[in-house]
Amino acid sequence: MPGMADPRFERAVIAMCVHDENGAIGVGVGHKRAGITFRGLLRQLEIDPGEAPDCAVHHGGPVEPGRGFVLHSTDWGGQDTLHVNGDNGEIFAMTGTIDVLRAIAEGKGPSQWIVALGYAGWGEGQLDEEMTRHGWFAARGEGRILFDTPTDERWAASFKAEGIDPRLLASETGAA
Repeated sequence: MPGMADPRFERAVIAMCVHDENGAIGVGVGHKRAGITFRGLLRQLEIDPGEAPDCAVHHGGPVEPGRGFVLHSTDWGGQDTLHVNGDNGEIFAMTGTIDVLRAIAEGKGPSQWIVALGYAGWGEGQLDEEMTRHGWFAARGEGRILFDTPTDERWAASFKAEGIDPRLLASETGAA
């Protein structure tokens, strides 16, 4: 939301991967990491970039900023792939192991994917409590926003998908 108190999450778009009684984990997909590209990341990991495009790496969040995640279409699965469901079934999958990077470089990976470093994490009940205050807005997950919308347009697109014009949002809540 506009007016988010934590500047690390200003205009953040977080793809929620897990949210249960033990806590929550999400991967940021609304901001790109400066100074690193996907092919550069592959080279750092000593993987031949092969057929991989030289696309952006996203800022997944402040927790473990050196740990990588690939959010991808469900047409590929590998070691430790987690499938994320929405109201109408599977939306995307998340893989945090190197096998997905190798598959993408070889042209055998998922048809759609986003790479991010770091993640956002919340302890037991923490996100639920934060949702009661001004700051976060929960939109339905949509594959088209995740994979077909340019990074810098995802924040506004998430609101628009819910029928909200983000230009009309206030930066603070009122009291009744």
